[in-house]
Parts: sequence; structure tokens; C-alpha cells
Amino acid sequence: MSGFTIFPAIDLRDGKVVRLAQGDPQRQTTYGDRPRDWARRWQAEGAEWLHVINLSGAFGEDAQANLKALETILSLGMNVEFGGGIRDQETVRVPLEMGARRVFLGTAAIQDPALVDWALETYGPICIAGDIGARNGRVMIRGWQETTSQPVLEVGQRLREQGLEWCVLTDVKRDGVGSGVDVSSAVALQEVAGLQVVASGGVSRLEDVQRVRAAGLAGVIIGRALYEGKISLNACFR
Repeated sequence: MSGFTIFPAIDLRDGKVVRLAQGDPQRQTTYGDRPRDWARRWQAEGAEWLHVINLSGAFGEDAQANLKALETILSLGMNVEFGGGIRDQETVRVPLEMGARRVFLGTAAIQDPALVDWALETYGPICIAGDIGARNGRVMIRGWQETTSQPVLEVGQRLREQGLEWCVLTDVKRDGVGSGVDVSSAVALQEVAGLQVVASGGVSRLEDVQRVRAAGLAGVIIGRALYEGKISLNACFR
């Protein structure tokens, strides 16, 4: 993958397509129980990659329905990156063997550096990425339910030193509420840590996507704004 990539997000919980507000599992909007149909729509509108999140796994819930949904999405032949609840060797291995192009590590990247080392040695940096959720400059873990004392930039530098090349940065306060993207923090992470950073959280209009692209970031993830028709995916590629 090179250049600027637009990732429509498909967040899965109990096999359904949902969006949360600020990562809060109690503030959930459900957009149906046919994830493949949404994936096919984004594919038809020009997407080459999908950002698929296993919310059930992130919250410690049963994730089997989400893995079945992932299987149906992968049947479309799109490039899929997959995360949420990736906290041991088995949960790294399964989606990659199913056909996902990349998995990203969030809580595990913070709490289990040895797993990052193993994943990179086994699959290489093209298949393994970091996933940083942040609130007020501090890293959040466990489905964004806990805030750590670790600064985003320090964590990003450590991940790069371990060999990661890609990282998603989500501003949790902005996620799912359409308040605009925190471009400056994503740029700082990219410049300080030397990672290719994909910005996430707060996209609400086409201008947000254009700002992220103009800032030289690696990509942007779009969720609720697509599902509620505030952004045309086709327009993002023009």
C-alpha cells in the first residue's frame, strides 16, 4: 500500500454493523446485520481497503459472530485490515490465515511488547500495525475503556523502534461524534515517531478528508459520516 488510503470502517459487534460514540459501548447505533452488504457498497463506491473492527473482542465478549462476518467480507476480495481484541498469538494468526491483509495491535502493543516482536518476526511489518486510541494525549486500552499514563508520542516511538511501520491514531473524544479530525496530533506522531499514520475519529465532512490528505498523512478512516450519508465515498476519491 502506498500513497493516501481511505478506509471505510466496519465496526462489528455480535455480527452486526455498529458505531459507538466516543468508544462508549452504551452509546451504540446499529446499522444492520449484513456486514457483507456494507462492504460491497463501499467496494462499489471505490474503496480498495476496509478497516474492520471486532468490538466484541475488544470488550472481551464472544467474537465468533464477528469472525463469521469477517469471512463474508473477505469473500469480496477486498484488502481488509482487522483489529479489536488482538491480544495473543492465536488472535493474530486467525484473521491473517482467513485472508486479512493486516492486523493491528492496540492494548497488546502497550502491555505485551513481546507479542509485537513475535508478530513482526512471524509476519513482517506489512501485516502488523499499531492501533493507538488517545484521550488528551494519553493512550487508552481495553476497548478505550481505560486511560494509561503513557503519552502517545512515547508509545509511538517505542512501536517504531520495535519495527512497526504503520499506526492508526484515534482521538477517542472525537470518534463517532463528527467533531472534526485532530490532524495536528496525527502529524506529530508521524513526524516524531517516524510511523506512517492513519488518522481516525471525528470525520464529518469531505473537508476533513481533504485536510488529512493535505497534511501528508498515510490515510484516513471514515465511519459514522458514511453510514449517515454526510459524506459520499465517491467524492473522497475525486
